[in-house]
Amino acid sequence: MTDSEYARKLDELDRLLNDPDVPMEPAKVWSLLAEIAQRDLSMCHAARKRRLTAARSWPCGNVGCGRAGRVP
Repeated sequence: MTDSEYARKLDELDRLLNDPDVPMEPAKVWSLLAEIAQRDLSMCHAARKRRLTAARSWPCGNVGCGRAGRVP
């Protein structure tokens, strides 16, 4: 999902939840939430993978510890 698609889905969700002139569509709300959450989770997974890959290059292996050469 591109950033613009993500933004459109957030805008639609906001409209469904907050615009009093728009009828409530629970199925659509849940569908949008699922799509948004899937993107957020995939981005978190990618960020975690990058951190773990970077940790392998540190001598101690701990993410962000900065203890060069010391083993925990």
